[in-house]
Amino acid sequence: MTRPSRSLARTGLALALSALATLAAGAPPAAAQAPVAGPPPAVVVTAAEKRPITRSFPFVGRVQALDKVELRARVQGFLQRRAFDEGAVVKEGDLLFVIDKAPFEAAVAQQRAGLAVAQAGAQNATVQLNRARELARTQNIPQATVDQRAADDAQARARVMEAQASLRDAEINLGYTDIKAPLDGRVGRANFTVGAFLGPDSGALATIVREDPMTVTFNVPQRIMVEARRSGLADEKFIVRAILADGKPYAHTGTIDFVDVLVDQRTDSVAIRARFPNPERMLVDGQAVRVAAETTTPEEAVMIPQAAIQRDQSGAFVLAVGAGDKVEIRRVTMGTVDAGWVAIPAGIAPGDRVIVQGVQRARPGQVVAPTTAPPAPRS
Repeated sequence: MTRPSRSLARTGLALALSALATLAAGAPPAAAQAPVAGPPPAVVVTAAEKRPITRSFPFVGRVQALDKVELRARVQGFLQRRAFDEGAVVKEGDLLFVIDKAPFEAAVAQQRAGLAVAQAGAQNATVQLNRARELARTQNIPQATVDQRAADDAQARARVMEAQASLRDAEINLGYTDIKAPLDGRVGRANFTVGAFLGPDSGALATIVREDPMTVTFNVPQRIMVEARRSGLADEKFIVRAILADGKPYAHTGTIDFVDVLVDQRTDSVAIRARFPNPERMLVDGQAVRVAAETTTPEEAVMIPQAAIQRDQSGAFVLAVGAGDKVEIRRVTMGTVDAGWVAIPAGIAPGDRVIVQGVQRARPGQVVAPTTAPPAPRS
């Protein structure tokens, strides 16, 4: 039993060695088994250009009327008439509300009568004083009587002045019964109806807004203000453009007419106001708009297509094609965006090629096959 088992083992070992030798003799070389490298990935590049641009700073603003007046009653009385249509355009001096005049007309008549009495008393006091002076020349009355008559005359003239002032006050109050438009504009909703009792404490009867021109106020962070002062932009004249709620630009440009002298400590920003013409009444008081403050003097800047910009946790970067068509990663600082191109203050030089298509196939250090994109039209 032992010999046959050893014989079979030797035979199996010989067959295994023979098979290994056969495979070794017919195996291809190791180099032939390595995968064949493919061609470099194709990408589309655009060269960075120096272009003249105007710097733009975007903000969010709020429309405010340059002139807005709340109409209020200055005397007490019943509202007798409303002389306007709500929402109508009014002119300065137009009659809007009428308060019942009867009590005030009676007060004027009473003060006129009081003035007449005072004038009559003053006339009599003057006559008595002149008579006393004539008698004093002949020493028919004592000097004390003359002095008393002079005092009576002065008091009578003072009562005339007092009556005149009271009459004037009554006439002013009578004038307050007609509430007129203090400026040109559009009048809003009436807050009281005819028959309501009004007075100085009643609140606003209606509001008038001058709609042309209008202003837009926006807050500029201190960081931007400091940068503007250091770079000299604080002395630059700006054009302000507005974007309405539908995303379309407002037809007219504005000019900055006020910069606040105080910093809002809640937001660490400064309020700036721009004035806009508003002939079509597109701007409404209280409306929110987006604004862009643009410099009027163009400056040269290195520009690349916005499509080349990528972002990660470290910020913005681009993939550039350098020497030997190798891909390089460049960290960049972004500036003004203009017609699909973005200014790059740092990180890119004029002539540098940046990848605008095929970035998903490119890796830093990899060789690529770049194709130049057709030149873009200048804005």
